Amino acid sequence: MNKNYQFYIAGRARNKERILKICNIFEELNILHYCFLKNEASHEKAGLNLNDADLAETFESMKLDDPRIRLLFEADLEGEKHSDNFLLVLPAGKSAHIEAGIAYGLGKKCYAIGEHDVTDSLYLIFDKIFKDENELRAFLINNKMK
Repeated sequence: MNKNYQFYIAGRARNKERILKICNIFEELNILHYCFLKNEASHEKAGLNLNDADLAETFESMKLDDPRIRLLFEADLEGEKHSDNFLLVLPAGKSAHIEAGIAYGLGKKCYAIGEHDVTDSLYLIFDKIFKDENELRAFLINNKMK
């Protein structure tokens, strides 16, 4: 994968509807982005169907040493490395928070959208936490991230 993205979108698979709604904003604004829920090629290669209603449960029940897990990990990490910015969709799980730390460590601009359960000093890695999709859209338009 040698594609460069303006944003990497991370979140919890159980938050699929909201994440896809946010992806639609990026698509409407012609902002190139990577999202694990849109990475059909890697999922197909791993023998998984992104449209499977039980995908989250299937994935979580797999063994960590399953080669399909490695394949998805490597694809997502490449997408993150080749993105300029990072967006965490809250609520998010441990993996997405780890991805946020990776993005911050790589020097990416980090953003989040949604409410966080509790205040955590590590949330200061985010340049901005958007309250909702409307605030995110306005930011993307006003900062000419098209």
